[in-house]
Amino acid sequence: MDVWRRSLLAVVCGVAVAGIYAAQPVLEPMGRDLKVPAGHVGWIVATGQFGYLAGLVLLVPLGDVVDRRRLIAVHLAVTAGGMLLTASASAAWAALSGLAVAGAFAVVVQTAVAYTAALSPPDRRGRNIGVVTSGVVVGILGARVVTGALAELWGWRSVYVVLAALSLGLAALVLAVLPPERRSAPSVNYGRVLVSLGGLFGQRTFLGRGLVAFFLFASFGTLWSGLSLPLADAPWRLGDGQIGLFGVAGLAGALGAARAGRWADEGRAAPFTGLALALLVLSWAAIAWLPWSLWLLVAGIVVLDFAVQVVQVSNQHLLTAARPDNSGSVIGGYMIFYALGSALGATATTAVFAAHGWAGSSLLGAGFAACALVVQIADGVRPRSGKVCARRAREGVCGAA
Repeated sequence: MDVWRRSLLAVVCGVAVAGIYAAQPVLEPMGRDLKVPAGHVGWIVATGQFGYLAGLVLLVPLGDVVDRRRLIAVHLAVTAGGMLLTASASAAWAALSGLAVAGAFAVVVQTAVAYTAALSPPDRRGRNIGVVTSGVVVGILGARVVTGALAELWGWRSVYVVLAALSLGLAALVLAVLPPERRSAPSVNYGRVLVSLGGLFGQRTFLGRGLVAFFLFASFGTLWSGLSLPLADAPWRLGDGQIGLFGVAGLAGALGAARAGRWADEGRAAPFTGLALALLVLSWAAIAWLPWSLWLLVAGIVVLDFAVQVVQVSNQHLLTAARPDNSGSVIGGYMIFYALGSALGATATTAVFAAHGWAGSSLLGAGFAACALVVQIADGVRPRSGKVCARRAREGVCGAA
């Protein structure tokens, strides 16, 4: 897979997930406009996550049955419809319905990752997945910068109009640029793929990586779904555009993990995952200083997003190497943990902040990070086993544990 096609898929991922997270820096004005109580504004983000969860179960397995290129284009087109519904909503229920639709079809991300894995040679799979999944983090964090700027100019609704236009343009580009998959006719139908998805939860490797992802993104969601609340309050009282600029720090951290795919290809996923999770816990010690120091907050954000990207790339590389024949179902099942964790972080952080301030939210985020580290240690994934699996993946014989 050449660099242009990888870059296109990274952009697809970025735009798709941006629709779920675009509300984060504008929760206050969005909630006020839609008449959502302050303690419940986290549900604006969580609704997209629950839609995403439904899409992971019902839509991602389609990638193991039909041509993923066409599936990517269809998902982008429907995502655009959800964005437009949210942009035109006059009541909370309509906006939330649009976000749920956009969230469900934002699982185009997982279809894109599975498509990338299928078209990549084993010795470059990790690098290619790393490039494509970097679009996810860029979309999540870049959306904060763009959303803040657009909201100050034309209001929060303009964000969803822009995302809808980008989604439709990308759908056409995908059909024009990406090659169709060359694979034999699937030996199972959609129903059997759904049944096999349930069986994954009994496998140790899958369950271990999934639990790490659950706590990882609960910690991630605690920061990014709650950050705008204390920044808009005393003593900082920042505007939407200024709050959005903190996404630049997150981008710097995520892009700093660009070598995560290479580390995974070299069989060093396990030790680097453990190190990244330890950094994730430590990052909250700096983030907790938000009421007194914005510089320490920025440092903590950089470290946190670096850690999240390293763990995410390593986990997906390990799972697609273990199950190359049904990578779509594996990635879809794995991301169920991601969606649940993100939704938990989004809803919990706004409620905890309302009751206990940013100190409470920081303890919550650090607690989630510590749980991820404990799962990683308990899972017993040692560096040697990672090297063995990487070698077997290059030989095409690495099986699921």
